[in-house]
This record gives sequence, C-alpha cells and structure tokens, in this order.
Amino acid sequence: MKFLIISYSQNLETSNSFYIQLLLSYDDTVITYDLEGLLMFDVVVIGAGPTGASAALFTAKAGKKTLVIDNDKSVTKRAWIENHYGVLEISGPDLIENGKKQASKFGAEMVKATVANVSKTDNGFKVETDQSEYEAKHVIIATGMMADLAEKIGLTTKPGTEPRIKTIIDVDAAGKTNIEGIWAAGTIAGVSMHTIITAGDGAKVAINVISEMNGERYVDHDILKA
Repeated sequence: MKFLIISYSQNLETSNSFYIQLLLSYDDTVITYDLEGLLMFDVVVIGAGPTGASAALFTAKAGKKTLVIDNDKSVTKRAWIENHYGVLEISGPDLIENGKKQASKFGAEMVKATVANVSKTDNGFKVETDQSEYEAKHVIIATGMMADLAEKIGLTTKPGTEPRIKTIIDVDAAGKTNIEGIWAAGTIAGVSMHTIITAGDGAKVAINVISEMNGERYVDHDILKA
C-alpha cells in the first residue's frame, strides 16, 4: 500500500515531538503517526465489555479516531442476561460481540492484547501492550473488576462498595481520574455490576470525553427514518 506525506508539524515547545499526516492513496483517509511511528488515536478504550464497547460506540460515532484494546477476559462472557433493557434475553458472549460490532460499524478499531502500561507524553498518552504501542489524546479505563493497571499507572483508587469488587478507581461525576486525560467507567469506576448500568456509564463518560474535545456539550440523537 502506498502512502503520500501531505503535511507535518513540529511542536515548538518540545522540539523532539513531530506529527506526520499520511494520506492513504485509495480512500483519502488521514492517519496520524508520531515520529516514533506510533499510531495516533483520539481515544483509546481499555476493555471491550459492555462499558468499553459502549464508550467506543459513542466516540467512534462522534468521529473520534477510536481504538479498543481488550484481553478477552471479560466476566460478562460467563453471563446469561434477562434484565438488559430492550433485550429479551441474551448470552454474555453475544452481548459483547454485538457491542463490538456496533462500535466497529462507526470505525472503532479492535485489538486483542493486554495493556502493560499507560504513560504521559507531550501530546497525550503512550499506551503499551504486550504486542505493540499506541498514542492517544484520551484514555478510558474500562477494565471491569481488574484494578491492577490503574494502580500501576498511578491512578487514585479506593475500596469498592459492590459485592466482590475490592478496589475501584476514584473518579469525579464526569468519570475523570486524578490524571488529566485518563477517564474511568463501569465497574472499575464503582457503578453497579449489571450490564445495563455499566454500558450506560461507558456511554456517559464517552459523551463527557467528546464534549471536552469539542469544547461544547455533545448530543447524539438520530431521527427515525421514514
């Protein structure tokens, strides 16, 4: 596949930081890399359960370049669900697959990997997995019951209040953590561990991320087609 370099810019405050925009010759898609070759995303979502996939659905539908990184260990994959509004009954694996398909429909990219670290950069965050590295302006943590990554990267945590949830991330009402640009949603952020609630919380946090990026409150309402 051939790429055409159409522009580049240098951050004058940090002379070692470059962005290069590459134009795919076949569909006019602009992809941004940094000088180290890390693929740039507006939002990286860690976790593709109901929380993460729901967040990615909203950010991708809003036109934000979105990557979802998931290790395929969601506890929802062991669930049978009959209390999710609008769905008579569904297995956990099917619910997760449907959510990922919805997000992918609007351009969200899915990667199966385990995130090893998230670190601050001049332009956002570097997200390191056991397979590759990515860069993002915002990161949404949606790791369910698992707080290991949050503690490793320095997020403030506190004891959980839901059954079997030992540790959660301390977030404000918008889903912001103590590190600017890193957000948390779903079970890891302390909400009730039911798919309808965690999915809603992922959507809520995504809307707040989009609103902050846009500089105005974001609303996504479609009109019934005739």
